[in-house]
Amino acid sequence: MKIIVLNCGSSSIKYELLNMPSKEVLAKGLVEKIGLRGSVIKHSRNDGLEEKIEGEILDHQQGIEYLLGVLISKEYGSLKSMEEISAVGHRVVHGAEEFSDSVLITDEVIGALERSSELAPLHNPPNLKGIYAMQQLLPNVPQVGVFDTAFHQTMPPHVFLYGIPYVLYEKYKIRRYGFHGTSHNYVSHRACEILNVDYDKQKIISCHLGNGASVDAIKDGKSYDTSMGLTPTEGLIMGTRVGDLDPGALLFIAEKEKTSIGYTRTMLNKFSGMVGISGVSSDMRNIEEAANKGNERAQIALEMFAYRVKKYIGSYAAALGGVDILIFTGGIGENDTETRKKVLSNMEFLGIELDEKKMNKRGEETLLSTKDSKVKVMVVPTEEELMIANDTFELVK
Repeated sequence: MKIIVLNCGSSSIKYELLNMPSKEVLAKGLVEKIGLRGSVIKHSRNDGLEEKIEGEILDHQQGIEYLLGVLISKEYGSLKSMEEISAVGHRVVHGAEEFSDSVLITDEVIGALERSSELAPLHNPPNLKGIYAMQQLLPNVPQVGVFDTAFHQTMPPHVFLYGIPYVLYEKYKIRRYGFHGTSHNYVSHRACEILNVDYDKQKIISCHLGNGASVDAIKDGKSYDTSMGLTPTEGLIMGTRVGDLDPGALLFIAEKEKTSIGYTRTMLNKFSGMVGISGVSSDMRNIEEAANKGNERAQIALEMFAYRVKKYIGSYAAALGGVDILIFTGGIGENDTETRKKVLSNMEFLGIELDEKKMNKRGEETLLSTKDSKVKVMVVPTEEELMIANDTFELVK
């Protein structure tokens, strides 16, 4: 069964074509700068072919039309015709409380996603654009929604509720939802497969560290707590997102700067975090380069990032009553050896013993701890597209 997985952002579409259930990736790529100058499709095929195709792409429907054209083209394609496509799986960021698992997309599901868009105004609308486009282009092909929030629906009320008047939760469902659920779900299961241990009997802390970053506490096979909240803005300091912030500070800023709600939202999501602190970039590589040249603000930003990750690991170890497995994933978690070293420094009290020979491994499944370490510390590259394809296959077959 050929399945297309789509991850639609505000001006981009990440896509992957997989053959299921063999899990073979036939092709993948990225449509960039939708509605902007310099639109491009970066496409690669499993035989090593790589192409960059430029052209005007005005909206998501046109972007999906182009990528489907590429997938069936004689020159770049992996399909003879669009009739080979059996299903489409979508990454959907926010499912609110309505979705605790992946679902076949129906008109009722679309209506629920449209209602929950106010909880994720930067993410759900482009996710929906991908669904609308596929309805038009492949009307007879089933679509599946896989939600970032679904994995965290097992959190108990004393964990997911905020300390605000309960009536606001009842009226507006203001609570912690958590994100990166597909990634945390995949890497935690994969880690237990590698270690050959029972997933349902482990205390796991999963650190998804990238431009967006979150930490998840998994207890006996279920997500118990996670660092992101009502929106992906809460928790760790991220590339451009503020992370944890005293709401009193936000009120103080709004009063002093006379800021609107729209400006404040943009500030918290686009101009804060690592780029706001360092003044250099949201990219960790650029910040590390500046820090190595003596840039003090860049050095502080790196210390802040590692400290926040370390603090969440410590708090979740306490919440879980210990930890069996500690996982690093995401672009930073998988590849940034210096950040991992900062996070893992002085963590021996948890029972972590590191294998120094493996600490510089990047981008591959690696056991960073020694065989005698009480806590198994691992790098597990995330495969969110595969997880989405798996759920799509199971629902459609």
